[in-house]
Amino acid sequence: MTTSTPLLLADLTGVAVFAASGASAAVAKRLDLFGVVFVGVVAALGGGIFRDLVIDEVPPLAFADWRYAVTAAVTAAAIFWLHPQFARLRTTVLVLDAAGLALFTVTGTLKALDAHVPAVGACMIGMLTAIGGGLGRDLLTGEIPVVLRREIYAVAALAGSIAVALLSTYGLATSGPLTAAAVFVFGLRLVSLRRRWSAPVPALRPPRTGARGPQV
Repeated sequence: MTTSTPLLLADLTGVAVFAASGASAAVAKRLDLFGVVFVGVVAALGGGIFRDLVIDEVPPLAFADWRYAVTAAVTAAAIFWLHPQFARLRTTVLVLDAAGLALFTVTGTLKALDAHVPAVGACMIGMLTAIGGGLGRDLLTGEIPVVLRREIYAVAALAGSIAVALLSTYGLATSGPLTAAAVFVFGLRLVSLRRRWSAPVPALRPPRTGARGPQV
């Protein structure tokens, strides 16, 4: 499996989608043009840079191929100027983020497998590629990263990575099944938001005090 034109297009689409997600979040925080573009570029390229460094593809495509940086910057700038067209920025951010999560899950896992990373490692790389952009976006805009909340986010990416690895193992990593894997991640993320599914959290209990107060 080599880096093909469809894989490149999927990667650039993921870059554009995450750039739009990051820029929309920055607009909601009322950042200036530079801030919006910067957050958009970090959200778009952060996960891919991590992926390329881990699989020893240096320099990372974000630096070696001008199309990545230009796609991210132009998309973010477009969101800055066109944001009045988006009636509900929060909804827009969530939908775009789910789309970016899905696309980067698939491309990140495929590129790791193409670099001969074992399936388990490829799944981890695919998940981290997918969540890296959202992590950078949330940190820069002063939000608790989505991956650290109760929401189904990294779990959706991991499930998609496993699906891609299985498809590759059985020789089914063609455009149709891979598109279905991306749609699965996208749908799982949106349905979990709609139904408010969450990962379990520890139950915190108030400290127990004795009837006679603390002993000295």
